[in-house]
Amino acid sequence: MYNEKTENNAEGVTQFIMSKADEIFIANCTEILTNGYSTEQEKVRPHWEDGSSAYTIKTFGVVNRYNLWEEFPIMTLRGINWKAAIDEILWIWQKKSNRISDLSSHIWDSWADENGTIGKAYGYQLGVPYRFAEGEMDQVDHVLWQLKHTPYSRRILTNIYNFADLMEMGLEPCAYSMTFNVTGNRLNAILNQRSQDTLTANNWNVVQYAALVMMFAQVSGLEPGQLVHVISDMHIYDRHIPLVEELIKRQPLPAPKVRLNPEVKNFYDFTVEDFIVEGYEHGPSIGKIPVAI
Repeated sequence: MYNEKTENNAEGVTQFIMSKADEIFIANCTEILTNGYSTEQEKVRPHWEDGSSAYTIKTFGVVNRYNLWEEFPIMTLRGINWKAAIDEILWIWQKKSNRISDLSSHIWDSWADENGTIGKAYGYQLGVPYRFAEGEMDQVDHVLWQLKHTPYSRRILTNIYNFADLMEMGLEPCAYSMTFNVTGNRLNAILNQRSQDTLTANNWNVVQYAALVMMFAQVSGLEPGQLVHVISDMHIYDRHIPLVEELIKRQPLPAPKVRLNPEVKNFYDFTVEDFIVEGYEHGPSIGKIPVAI
């Protein structure tokens, strides 16, 4: 067991404090492993490096809710490379890039074409200009404009699942739309995801979009609210099952404190270094995770 942190509840009983991101992850994985549907009898597209089919156990229609004013939703069961996760979300939303050379990590190398891009996917789509009533701008700038001028609008959203460009994408977007909604002085958001590899991507995506909400809130004079994560097909790959089973047996730790550099007032000025993470304790690595192609 890792270093425990406890507090007394209203009845004076000592209880263990755990990261709510871990609590949600454990509940999701337990549901998939216990009641999930196996694709083993189906013809599936993904495969392993040795050519064998990559089957999954899946569940449909998962909805997770994170209160960002309570804690930053990062997993402690194992360490998450939060700097790489935030670097990727800045690559997509701030740089609006599809060039892997603009990314510090190599997570997109397998999907790059001969030109070193992932085609018309992710950041490319967010950088496409559109004619809005407020003028010509891309989707990110339109969100920022609305949060500043019409924050209580029910039309603040983005969508990068562009059917016209799917054949020119290295990978069709998994996390494909965001809907922003201001309640009082809090910025809330819904992240829609069509498909999710639970072990490799679940908390990675949550960290990224929690960070995005924090950044958008700060530059708009708002406070972070709720992040609601809607996942259509949440699955665990067959070769990931032993790793997940090991992971969910671990004792979660309290979430770290995460805050932004308060001096940043423009979304395009944020860097990874503007995230101050204090007290991030986590369990050991579970080793190399096989990746389905």
